[in-house]
Amino acid sequence: MTTRPSRRRDSPPPRTGAEEMDVLLGFLNYLRSSIAGKAEGVPEPQVRTAGVPSGTSLLGLIKHLTAVERATFLGENVTDWPASFHPGADETAHEVLSAYRDAIHQANQRIATHPNLTRPLPYSKNAPTLRWALVHMIEETGRHAGHADILRELIDGTTGR
Repeated sequence: MTTRPSRRRDSPPPRTGAEEMDVLLGFLNYLRSSIAGKAEGVPEPQVRTAGVPSGTSLLGLIKHLTAVERATFLGENVTDWPASFHPGADETAHEVLSAYRDAIHQANQRIATHPNLTRPLPYSKNAPTLRWALVHMIEETGRHAGHADILRELIDGTTGR
């Protein structure tokens, strides 16, 4: 039986302030950083190669989460969610990760200017409350971070957050 060496890079859950907003945003930023870290340093073509029959790749997860961040916090319309999992052949890993970080920056700016958790976000009359948006993004990012953990381990044996 051959065993792969574990390349474990783990970081503990974040320390946050006691306020609900601090906890929610602290955990969301922790997950955002964790999933971005899974794609960093993975060479082409592995970063965009599907690791499972569904076609999911590390870069596809980052591309999808960029669309979810922009839709959830900025009110952008996504017309084809399945396509959001597939980066274009001309998009580099660096570009996709940069777009993700830019979406996070813009989302955090929106959050900072709209700190009331119980009020809808200001982009439409049907927008969710900030609390709902934060919890949804924690769930969405956490779910895909788990997928990214598995994909990265399949690529090079790296485990951990």
